[in-house]
Amino acid sequence: MHHETASIATPAGEVEGTLDLPAGARGVVLFAHGSGSSRFSPRNNFVAGALRTAGIGTLLMDLLTPAEDDVYRTRFNIGLLAERLGLAADWLAATGASRGLPLGLFGASTGAAAALQLAAERKNGVAAVVSRGGRPDLTGQVALARVTAPTLLIVGGRDEGVIELNESAFHSLNCQKRIDIVPGATHLFEEPGALEEVARLARDWFSQHLS
Repeated sequence: MHHETASIATPAGEVEGTLDLPAGARGVVLFAHGSGSSRFSPRNNFVAGALRTAGIGTLLMDLLTPAEDDVYRTRFNIGLLAERLGLAADWLAATGASRGLPLGLFGASTGAAAALQLAAERKNGVAAVVSRGGRPDLTGQVALARVTAPTLLIVGGRDEGVIELNESAFHSLNCQKRIDIVPGATHLFEEPGALEEVARLARDWFSQHLS
């Protein structure tokens, strides 16, 4: 297992992340966490661990500096989050250990909108996208229609309001797509077995599309 700390310069200061690549990795997934979370998110780290057991590398990043993350408006600035995600994708492409590997994006909450915006901009540069309890509606209809990467939307069956927003965004996507609703799960997938199901769905999607 290759382990490396990512330090990425932004106009507001450095943001950090953790890259873990299994030997012979078939691809790497860049995680975009939701507002108020960080690269230490226990839910994203759980999913990342499941991906690595399938031979997929992971980069868990902070997209905002601590000062930026204190500002509510900044945490919901999808354009800024997508820009930072792009810097992280560039870092992966330039780093020896991950250079040339197919790129997947995993977004939670507002991070899902940033991931889809980046997928719309990068086209062939993104091989697959997974959204967990995401807000893909915040991507914007024009950007959603431009996404070409196979996209999986995972939503909790008791995440009221967010299901409808995902279904609306799903109809705007023109790529290969699927929506999976995890029965009984709420927004954070804290119910027994719910996060395990998210990890299984994400692992299978990326395994299929990063090869």
